[in-house]
Amino acid sequence: MLERILAISGKPGLYRLLSRGNGSIIVETVDNQKKRMPVFGADKVIALADIAMYTNDKEVPLRQVLKNILEKEEGKSISLNYKAASKDELSSYLAEVLPEYDRDRVYPSDIKKLIQWYNILVENGITDFEEPKEEEAEA
Repeated sequence: MLERILAISGKPGLYRLLSRGNGSIIVETVDNQKKRMPVFGADKVIALADIAMYTNDKEVPLRQVLKNILEKEEGKSISLNYKAASKDELSSYLAEVLPEYDRDRVYPSDIKKLIQWYNILVENGITDFEEPKEEEAEA
């Protein structure tokens, strides 16, 4: 599922991939508005499935971090107000779900974005953070 959820540099929120065209893709916002728009090759687009968080010895896929948060929050949105939270509050929250995260390479802005993305996904019923099965990945 995370293979079709996209982050677009310079645009807030998350987007669902709908279709691909010549030189562009059509995306839809992952919220109640369901606003559709084209995204062109000049825009930096990345699927959430391709993102990882730095730890002290390796990189952990974003899907695993989201799964850890889902378990901690019991499937609900994160109650921490990431906009008003201090650097220490953000760090201690991430340390609860990913204790070995690299404190030098993961910035408070990254943690804020993680919390924002998690809340968007959960509020819109996207909670399948499992690795896709081999048959689905090949299709």
